[in-house]
Amino acid sequence: MNQLPAVPASRMKMLITREQIKRRVAEIGQEITCAFAEQSVVLVGVLKGATIFLSDLARSIELDATFDFFGVSSYADRVRQSGEVRLTKDVDTSLEGRNVILVEDILDTGLTMNYLKNVVMTHQPRSFRIAVLLDKPAHRIQPIDADYLGFTIPDVFVVGYGLDYAEHYRNLQDIYILPPEAFSSG
Repeated sequence: MNQLPAVPASRMKMLITREQIKRRVAEIGQEITCAFAEQSVVLVGVLKGATIFLSDLARSIELDATFDFFGVSSYADRVRQSGEVRLTKDVDTSLEGRNVILVEDILDTGLTMNYLKNVVMTHQPRSFRIAVLLDKPAHRIQPIDADYLGFTIPDVFVVGYGLDYAEHYRNLQDIYILPPEAFSSG
């Protein structure tokens, strides 16, 4: 049975407001529109966390844009990556010869992003870019950078706007720092 989250949003510290997110996503959409003028793009989101960011980003891009999704598993527990990335869902459409933008909620260790970059490159895209809402460089194990970046954040655990803890908090419209007591009660 899925229990209620231990810490309500009212007891968390807000890190990024919905207004800041909306403004920055619109700016990224315009950057992509300019970079790929009069071309089409395929936005490939990473389930489940990137779905809200991908939806808002797609509406900000003034080009022909389609989407698809990867599913990956990389967390041994609910907080730390295991170091092993496993593909649980591949894309359904061909990426060959297309402008592919990999869309992710957070760039953390770099393990998942490097793994997915290698998977995309086997599909032989015309071009490949990475768009991430959040970058947490303090955790980077493997070097990789985003071409389109929303916000750089400190070394904290965040939830909201698609980001979760044990499948909770994804629906929050702002991004919050999850306090330590949330981990001890789950």
